[in-house]
Amino acid sequence: MNVLTPGHKYGLANFEDPNTTQEIQFIEKVPESEGSTTLRTVNDGTTNEEVLVVLIDRLNSLQAKFPCRENAIVITKLEECAMWLEKRTKDRKSRGVEGKQIK
Repeated sequence: MNVLTPGHKYGLANFEDPNTTQEIQFIEKVPESEGSTTLRTVNDGTTNEEVLVVLIDRLNSLQAKFPCRENAIVITKLEECAMWLEKRTKDRKSRGVEGKQIK
């Protein structure tokens, strides 16, 4: 893995040819203006939640072909990660701070 833009853009090495990469871009937001808590998108991209859904789907596919305890545990942990991120988003929405730079 190569960090292209910290926290937002990464180069992921291919398995067969690690000298070639695929980029993954996460959504990147910045304050709308100086001192603003409202954020605007400067680079559209995916989310942590979406990547977790992909990983869960991939591991479920592998588990169907080559079942093992370790895959089952990883799937459970990834589902737990997704649940916590969903909870965080629901909490932020209920407090009216989703999409804003406010804790």
